[in-house]
Amino acid sequence: MDGGSRVAEVLAAHGVPFVFTLIGGHVSPILVACKHRGIRVIDVRHEVTTVFAADAVARLTGTPGVAIVTAGPGVTNTLTAIKNAQMAQSPLVLIGGATATLLRGRGSLQDIDQVALIEPHVKWYARPNRRKEIIPALTEAFRQASSGVPGPVFVELAVDLLYDESVVREWVQRKVDKPNKTLGERVQSGYIRAHLAGVFAGTDTPSIPSPHAVTPPSPRPAQVRKAAAWLQRAERPMMVLGSQTTLRPHDLPRLVAAVERLGVPVYLSGMGRGLLGADHPLFLRHKRRLALRESDLVILSGVPMDFRLDYGSHVARSRVISVNLSAEDLRKNRRPDLGVLADPHAFLLAVADQLEGEPPPRAEWWSTLRQREQGRETEIEVMAETPVEGLNPLALCREMDQHLTEDSVLVGDGGDFVATAAYTVRPRGPLGWLDPGVFGTLGVGAGFALGAKLARPDADVWIVWGDGAAGFSLMEFDTFVRHNVPVIGLIGNDAGWTQIERDQVTILGDDVACRLAYTDYDVIAQGCGGHGIQIQEPAQMEGAFEEALEKTRSGQPTLINARIGKTDFRKGSISM
Repeated sequence: MDGGSRVAEVLAAHGVPFVFTLIGGHVSPILVACKHRGIRVIDVRHEVTTVFAADAVARLTGTPGVAIVTAGPGVTNTLTAIKNAQMAQSPLVLIGGATATLLRGRGSLQDIDQVALIEPHVKWYARPNRRKEIIPALTEAFRQASSGVPGPVFVELAVDLLYDESVVREWVQRKVDKPNKTLGERVQSGYIRAHLAGVFAGTDTPSIPSPHAVTPPSPRPAQVRKAAAWLQRAERPMMVLGSQTTLRPHDLPRLVAAVERLGVPVYLSGMGRGLLGADHPLFLRHKRRLALRESDLVILSGVPMDFRLDYGSHVARSRVISVNLSAEDLRKNRRPDLGVLADPHAFLLAVADQLEGEPPPRAEWWSTLRQREQGRETEIEVMAETPVEGLNPLALCREMDQHLTEDSVLVGDGGDFVATAAYTVRPRGPLGWLDPGVFGTLGVGAGFALGAKLARPDADVWIVWGDGAAGFSLMEFDTFVRHNVPVIGLIGNDAGWTQIERDQVTILGDDVACRLAYTDYDVIAQGCGGHGIQIQEPAQMEGAFEEALEKTRSGQPTLINARIGKTDFRKGSISM
């Protein structure tokens, strides 16, 4: 069994249904072997997309996604996506090709020290030197990706480990079998043969171990009892549920039931968006900062006290219970009053089981929060009806919201337009919203949508694109078409990097590097074989969304290029 087949066998054993790649000779044996074993090979137009797609698969399924890229620039092109996955705590496996073990550091094509480059950005890596080490390395890679704090892992596989032994020996033979060898050449030939013997030593019929069961750490009973007691006595409690809360995608209904038994106001962030649906009575969206400052008990579930909570100042006057898989995130910027190093999902279930009877009514607290919520919704409604030059972005997002179904998946990729959508579009269910996370990476759109549509083929998958962010991955419409992955892209096209421009002009008096053009992005989608729609008038919005849904549900990827105007909805919201 050659090395490529060994890789494919491990992937199959771990239930990997598809891999994401951009072809390169260093990794061709893996891709051919995957295809022969029924693992779907999705080839894209830029290596960064492979990791973004694998990341989305991991978030939606709980199983590490797999990206396979060639040596050198193939690996380096993934770095931004790998760092994004690390900071978002997404489990994925990146397999990178490499030069032959015998040629490391000797100047062969695309040979660099990939491990030194990528080591700071992954939680674990392996570099097998023998063919027999491939299976143990990959098996451990899957375990490492999902255990503890989830994250990306890297396995470097040299080209001579992947091709059939006979092919590799034939390549080498051409180099060393020379007539009238000198003494030095004979010594070199002997060294090479000995090296190859080591590379290929071991059984030809290896066994494939079963995947490791990964059990998240549970909270200590004393911590659960204390949290439940504090919650029972609190007059103004609230919870912020983040991405770690949703790391068990197949057990989310039980999590929702536990949250309902806790009965306190809930704000959602990251992959937690959509957990409670669009209109759940416990779910609040607006004025979170005020609620945090006034609360007497805040439960942070998988949410660190970073810039999103103003480094802890938002909860400076509150008693804080923080539960997190990461010891670093648990104590970032401010030590919680009760810090629980455990799985947030398990913690919430345990606390809910500890409570007795119905939650206290807390009528005054609920009244305050709901009045603010309604007041902000009214403000947004008024702003959405305000005429602007072009389409009002708030009105556009509200119209899109009317066309979402219960299983729709939204991918946010951009700045100002995406943040506007986050306030106005309501994910209908758990794992219905994907964005890059704390790293704030632009360019995730096509990769996330690709992975999401493959993981949820029956769902409508929407990319909410800023026109700036769309430029990073719009060419992947070619990938959508070639692989029959019908997604909908919506570009809020205001011909600029508006989130930056708004404050840059105010503070510095100059819009340098902030302006773009009203490009016909819909034509680009059409050139790739997709369907393109351009809208400029409010009366066109409803028909455009209906047309996009009709086209994608019949199998054609579709892009809506919406020329939007500018508003002050998010003035002063830049984060740095």
